[in-house]
Amino acid sequence: MSPRPLRFLIVLLLLSVPVSTTLAADVVANDKGKLSDDKATRWFDLRVLNIEGQAWSDTKAPFDRFPAKAEKKVRDAVWGLSQHSTGLCARFETNAASIKAKWALTSARLEMPHMPATGVSGLDLYVRSEDGFWRWLANGRPSAQTNEATLVANLPPLRKPTETREYLLYLPLYNGVSSVEIGLPADAKLSKAEPYKNENGSLRKPIVFYGTSITQGGCASRPGMVHTAILQRRLDHPVVNLGFSGNGKMEMDVVELMAEIDASCYVIDCLPNLEPKEVAERTEPLVLALRKARPKIPILLVEDRSYSDSFLVTSKRERNEYSRHALHSAHARLRGDGVEGLFYLDGDFLLGADNEGTVDSSHPTDLGFFRQADAFEQVLRPILFGEK
Repeated sequence: MSPRPLRFLIVLLLLSVPVSTTLAADVVANDKGKLSDDKATRWFDLRVLNIEGQAWSDTKAPFDRFPAKAEKKVRDAVWGLSQHSTGLCARFETNAASIKAKWALTSARLEMPHMPATGVSGLDLYVRSEDGFWRWLANGRPSAQTNEATLVANLPPLRKPTETREYLLYLPLYNGVSSVEIGLPADAKLSKAEPYKNENGSLRKPIVFYGTSITQGGCASRPGMVHTAILQRRLDHPVVNLGFSGNGKMEMDVVELMAEIDASCYVIDCLPNLEPKEVAERTEPLVLALRKARPKIPILLVEDRSYSDSFLVTSKRERNEYSRHALHSAHARLRGDGVEGLFYLDGDFLLGADNEGTVDSSHPTDLGFFRQADAFEQVLRPILFGEK
């Protein structure tokens, strides 16, 4: 058999096997949706599901990342970026043979010179396959501020009417959304997915990432390829993304908001937006503020990535070296002062050693994000699960 038919057969087999043998208890009633004019499609507001990655419910707009009160608390630039939907997603179960989507964007800027529209303003759909892993399935490609797309169609039939597949839909990384709907065949069933749970049945608390444009997702080709999303799928763990392009500056206003989140781990990844002097000044107050508010929650400090051209551009190499020295020194002082639950991730090889992991020497490509996820996973697994 040639490779192409074999790959097609594997995909068909994966998609034909349900994840759940019965519809989840948290079924979404049909009257929560709206039938299309031709009665063929039932449209559901995504908010009838659980919006994951959103740490506050009291938001100004439905898909904001910060609570409404933050508008008067943080700088304008941070507030504006908090209205981008990066990290927000929804998991659901359905027996539908096709899935459509509608989404309205808050900005007409669909793409950037170094990042495609699929990442800036698109949707990304995954399905959980028989082996329990999330597999990419489709994306919604924006062409205007208001979009409608068939994400998948003609999926293999399930064996029984009670069987379902579990899906994961990611929202745009560098745009906001004012509304998102999923469209299913009118006779299809829809259920909320089960929340993430530990082995003892308790709910898993989110990993909270605070960082820069890289944390926000620049420059992933699609929303599911930022390292925070990759880690969410690999670890089967909720994630809150507080990445703010050009504005991940270890600011106390943001830290105070972060401390409101009962997290499993706080990840501080702000060095690309700070000068070495600022790293030296801000790291210890940030850690001490989080530790005072949340005495037991682990804190992971992350060095900046090596600029891809730093082997030749002296100023960039020195920027990496000085910032890392400042962070490492602060970490050592904090540990010396008895601060517990503090962890550290070196930046040397976050993007790999071959200089091929970025689009512009700084922002990762999908390859760079994949490598980052590998490095983060190695340090997060022991923190979260006690694995070696």
